[in-house]
Amino acid sequence: MGKRFTTLAGAVALSLTLLNGAANAADPEHGKLVFGQCAGCHMVGDGAQHRFGPSLNAMLDQPAGSATGYDYSAALQKAADEGLVWDVETLDEFLQAPMQSMPGTRMAYPGLNSETDRIDVIAYLSTFTSQAATSAESEQAKSTEVEERPLAADAELPSHGVLHIGREATPDEITAWDIDVRPDGTGLPAGSGSAIDGTDLYDSQCAACHGVFGEGEGRWPILAGGLDTLTEERPEKTIGSYWPYLSTVYDYVRRAMPFGNARSLSDDDVYAITAYLLYLNDLVDEDFVLSSENFSEIRLPNENNFIEDDRALEPAFVAIAEPCMSDCIEGEAKITQRARILDVTPDAE
Repeated sequence: MGKRFTTLAGAVALSLTLLNGAANAADPEHGKLVFGQCAGCHMVGDGAQHRFGPSLNAMLDQPAGSATGYDYSAALQKAADEGLVWDVETLDEFLQAPMQSMPGTRMAYPGLNSETDRIDVIAYLSTFTSQAATSAESEQAKSTEVEERPLAADAELPSHGVLHIGREATPDEITAWDIDVRPDGTGLPAGSGSAIDGTDLYDSQCAACHGVFGEGEGRWPILAGGLDTLTEERPEKTIGSYWPYLSTVYDYVRRAMPFGNARSLSDDDVYAITAYLLYLNDLVDEDFVLSSENFSEIRLPNENNFIEDDRALEPAFVAIAEPCMSDCIEGEAKITQRARILDVTPDAE
């Protein structure tokens, strides 16, 4: 832990004293409102059960990690072994910044900055007595009555695979993952979509990030324009100016878009959006329909400027050659080219 919690004995009343010495009447009702931030993970009251976090009945002046049936983090177990008891002071310190006070805790919560909020929520928790806890623990025990699980060390090792873990994927599982599309059209699903249909789809699914006309919003990528800018100092690398293959467009949209809701588009939707992106780059007419039948006929303007990967021919990859590590050139090394500023770092003088 960042610093060890101290232990204070004594009952918690509904009127508490602030830890800095100033008198303050704690307000459990306000604490109930503050606890709304905690209720997603923790339950209190009759019938309270463990959620992502443990139920918090009767926790005041009790050793940490003592709720029955909850799998505590190693960090909290360590603190409990060192004598941590949840009282006003230790809870106040923990609730202020849980992840700093106890590194490794599973309570991924930034903390309560307001001391009043912390004291009030502690007062609210103090109203849940051991009687309520007994009822809750009884319900929890009923819900967790299952057969004892075998240890992983006792499980029989599979006979397949190098590591002897898991199982072989089924054909359906492989098919679900095997969705890549290659430049020659291999992997394309059957279907079609028009640039006109893609207009509405793009406006609703893509324009918020990439702009109404593919010009990009904020720092999101530009998708259209930039033709003949690749030789300029600040080229615009878009689908129309830079990308070599249309299959990359289809594959990426299908696999990763829209942002935050990937794989929500149908195959025909992806064809339509891809067709509309071609239209935005002035590569097709507005009534163009893209399909699995004519897909391979589409060529992007910059395709011929990409060359085959020939790294295997470089000295470092040739089996019979050792890469040069010293005195590789005659004379003094000179800088021949500098990295361009791509608007991700401040301009230098």
